Amino acid sequence: MTRLLALALLALAAHPLAARESLGVYESWAAFKDASPPRCYAIARAEGTGGGYATVSNWPERKVRGAVYFALSREVADKSAVRLAVGEKRFDLVAKSRNAWARDAQGDAAILAALRSGTRMSVSGRGPKGAFTDRYTLAGAATAIDAAIVGCARR
Repeated sequence: MTRLLALALLALAAHPLAARESLGVYESWAAFKDASPPRCYAIARAEGTGGGYATVSNWPERKVRGAVYFALSREVADKSAVRLAVGEKRFDLVAKSRNAWARDAQGDAAILAALRSGTRMSVSGRGPKGAFTDRYTLAGAATAIDAAIVGCARR
């Protein structure tokens, strides 16, 4: 129950003024729908107390589906590389401050495919105070991602 509460609080903190509908909690991931602007997303909190989280978002009005985003647990040093590892697959991310994302829509699609078949992922970077890694379990990720897709398809 603590994990469910942490996920719900994390989602509310991300956009406190938006009306939010829960689309379900699926092991370590949850799915939500925002009314205005319309957006559905799957979200998971990084393991530990670092405060990082990952989302896979769908913005129907912008025709965006499967946009991958990471709020990192620490700030990234200027010009520092940030790398996502999902199983044996590696992806270089674009990063600024505590934010990281795929370089383009093709990168989002490749990451999404890896998330659906993986069991664990990690995001690593170097901050002003040294290297860090945010770790995630992918249990429930595919189901939460699907719930977010269906949630925005029902408009």
